[in-house]
Amino acid sequence: MALDLGGGFTLRQARDDDQDALAMICLKTGDAGKDASAREDDPILIGAIYALPYQAIEPLFSFMIEHPDHGACGYVLGAPNTQRFYSVIEETWYKALRTKVADPGPDMRQWRGSDWARRLIHHPRYVFPKSLHAYPAHAHIDLLPAAQGKGLGTTALRFLMAQFATRRIEGMHLGVDPKNTGATRFYERLGFERLVADDLPAGSLYMVTKL
Repeated sequence: MALDLGGGFTLRQARDDDQDALAMICLKTGDAGKDASAREDDPILIGAIYALPYQAIEPLFSFMIEHPDHGACGYVLGAPNTQRFYSVIEETWYKALRTKVADPGPDMRQWRGSDWARRLIHHPRYVFPKSLHAYPAHAHIDLLPAAQGKGLGTTALRFLMAQFATRRIEGMHLGVDPKNTGATRFYERLGFERLVADDLPAGSLYMVTKL
């Protein structure tokens, strides 16, 4: 399956051999949409949390954006059942990853480089309170500069939303870095709304939509 996005860009299902590209895109957009390379001492870990497990666990809902000149330059990744996804990622993905990554401990003052990611691998934060149950699917989308400003993200996310809708999934949610105001505006244009609920973590931002 390949969807023509125009301008030479295509959307296709992510493959096992896309793992390096997924990690690279996640790193290059990992600082509230900006390049996080300068702050990380391990370029893979951020992708190992936010991108790679989707291709491994939910390959039917994992898609790459690529261009013949720019190569892989974006992705849209989703899970139709968040509760199931969190259960599987804990029992398989993180269980294996913890044998390779040491826990730096709870003292944030001692953390350096990618220690925040190492800590998160050992102590993940699974956010799926009752207020999100009406929006059981969730997604991540990131685009490199070569793919930005062309409407590709809109088309790609709508495509994923359609995949969810055809499976009668009632709604979806997105966790957004509150500092990433561009992403917030992007999701609002797609019909997402900010969810206000007492059971969400303090300082977090979740946007939701019915499908």
